[in-house]
Amino acid sequence: MTIALRRRLLAEFTGTALLVTAVVGSGIMATNLSPGNVGLQLLENSIATALALGALILIFGPVSGAHFNPVVSAADWFLGRRAGTGLTAGELGGYIVAQIAGAIGGSILANLMFDLSAVTWSSKDRAAGHLWLGEVVATTGLILLIFALARSGRAPVAPAAVGAYIGAAYWFTSSTSFANPAVTIGRAFTDTFAGIAPASVPGFVVAQLVGLAVGVGLLAALYPDAGQAADQVVVPAEERDPALDRRP
Repeated sequence: MTIALRRRLLAEFTGTALLVTAVVGSGIMATNLSPGNVGLQLLENSIATALALGALILIFGPVSGAHFNPVVSAADWFLGRRAGTGLTAGELGGYIVAQIAGAIGGSILANLMFDLSAVTWSSKDRAAGHLWLGEVVATTGLILLIFALARSGRAPVAPAAVGAYIGAAYWFTSSTSFANPAVTIGRAFTDTFAGIAPASVPGFVVAQLVGLAVGVGLLAALYPDAGQAADQVVVPAEERDPALDRRP
């Protein structure tokens, strides 16, 4: 493992952890401040999440690309294979492990900040066909947005655009737009507003993978050369020494 890759994995771990901390922590705070008003709780949770996501992309984007999401990393690897851009298979594995570990750590951190047990398995059942459809839609839109920005040379606006999309998708999807397998897994570790029961996690992850496939298919039709810009996802990563690149 090169030093550059270690830095990128640290960025993905820390960024994903802080993202989940923001999601879970703002959900707990919303419940405390607005008891009994679910609509207001969702508004508070979505605003905090959107703003935190934009800020985290600004912080970690120049180091790792600020994926924070296995489906984004998988799309980056898949689309970049032929062009020799994006993540290698080994880097993809490292990103996914770092993202999942970070998501779990972020949920635990949020629980502890609000004086809850470190791990409280969620009891919030989210297993239903219409919720899975919502996850397909949310994930498809996210993939399209990120790679369209990269392909059209507008990756620098990703912090605002991605934050805005996730904030909006909280409201226009039935699932409140998890759109992220790592975050989904992390949110199973908290029995609070943002939680998801462990038994509901597989259905959400499968739906997100379907959204990934649909998004990549649409990108192939709309932007056939999207893979050329895979190195610009989500925010252009810093230049790497070519001698350290070991792409097949």
